[in-house]
Amino acid sequence: MRITYFKRMMLCLLAVALTGCAAAPAQPETQPTAAAVETVAAEPAEPGPRYQVAWAADAVIYEVNVRQYPREGTFAAFAQHLPTLKDMGINTLWFMPIHPISETKRSGTLGSYYSITDYREVNPEFGTAEDFKALVEEAHAMGFTVMLDWVANHTGWDCPWIREHPDWYTKDENGNISDPVGMGWPDVADLDYSNQEMRAEMIACMKYWVEEYDIDGFRCDYASGVPQGFWEAARAELETVKPLLMLAEDNTLPSLLRYAFDMNYNWELYDTLREIATDRKTGYFVRNHIPRDYPDGTYRLNFLNNHDKNSWEYTILEAFGSEPLPSMWALIYTLPGTPLVYTGDEIGLDHKIAFMERDPIDWESGTRDYRPLLKKLSAIRSENTALHSGNYGGGIEYADLGNRNVLAFTRQVAGNRVTCLFNLTKRETEVDVTGLFADGQTLLLHGQADQVLEMEDTPVTLDGTVTLQPWEFWIAADEG
Repeated sequence: MRITYFKRMMLCLLAVALTGCAAAPAQPETQPTAAAVETVAAEPAEPGPRYQVAWAADAVIYEVNVRQYPREGTFAAFAQHLPTLKDMGINTLWFMPIHPISETKRSGTLGSYYSITDYREVNPEFGTAEDFKALVEEAHAMGFTVMLDWVANHTGWDCPWIREHPDWYTKDENGNISDPVGMGWPDVADLDYSNQEMRAEMIACMKYWVEEYDIDGFRCDYASGVPQGFWEAARAELETVKPLLMLAEDNTLPSLLRYAFDMNYNWELYDTLREIATDRKTGYFVRNHIPRDYPDGTYRLNFLNNHDKNSWEYTILEAFGSEPLPSMWALIYTLPGTPLVYTGDEIGLDHKIAFMERDPIDWESGTRDYRPLLKKLSAIRSENTALHSGNYGGGIEYADLGNRNVLAFTRQVAGNRVTCLFNLTKRETEVDVTGLFADGQTLLLHGQADQVLEMEDTPVTLDGTVTLQPWEFWIAADEG
């Protein structure tokens, strides 16, 4: 769902008032089971130790907009494009909500994906349940993992729960079911999480997709709009089936990462990179948004675009411009966290995709083919364990080169070291890089402005005082 910057800030202020935005507590030594965490717990449960599913270590997530990706807008048509995404280095598919969309109080012609009628069915606009199951099975056979977008804060107005369980919803002062207060979402009805039966059914619906469709994880919409205790109980129950990756659409409640979620949104990094690309901040400010104090094994989703940004604010080209984009892509693939690619990013789509209408992408209308770059970056991320996420990867150590436009850092684990150098400005920059790159490091990728200059493994030759070109970047590695 779309949450404006102002609303995110207000939510954060509320979080400060209620919790002090405190760092997550130390983790106990045992993993909680579903029995240990009440399925409908009203308050946060004692968290378990932080661990990660192994496949998430080098995940590159692609946000799939089924309605708009293939011209036909169906699961079956999208399946034909899996080889293209696989070749691009994508290994994780996040599907925007696939459920039927309510007609009552619908926004637009086709409605918002986030106005859900039935959590256990698929939107007939996209095909059948059998079509989706076949798509998941094909994706798994090709080595993809699959995540569903889960909308737990509210339902559409045609959801059977409204007539069968009106007590499951928030009421206004007149006793009528209300939309979420202050959010500007009249097409949805707000769920009341003080109702324990509703909580149990919501968890059962999530579990259905893991058991019946072998789903590998969830991206949870407006996660801070649902009690933390619910998410922790949900995770404990879901993982009686299989370990999952849990992504919170949130940046306001760090406590959600203590057990319920592995990853949250790096909205602040997006905003900072956009300001750098438009010459309003220096590269130094990137350091502010790579957290060192997250709960053990958790991390952030780094992105240059997503459905909210694209449909409601900026295209990727409007946000960053063509010249900075290669360096921005290189950054989000090498900084701690997990990179995200949104539908159309790979061709530099300079079009705001309609949210409530059919607006299929014209794959011939892109401004540039970034697929070779993303393929190379995905390979670099996969082959260099220092760049992996969470506990599987290395931390980050910055090198101070005396110029705030230049960002230089090293990430290292046993047997692998990656060194990166970025000139994050539209101006030439003279800087002394003596000693930055270790002897024997191999160049993995070199680019500048709107082009990639070198994509073959060669020895690093950069040393001493050099003049970096606008948006120039270097990525090198060795065995550490």
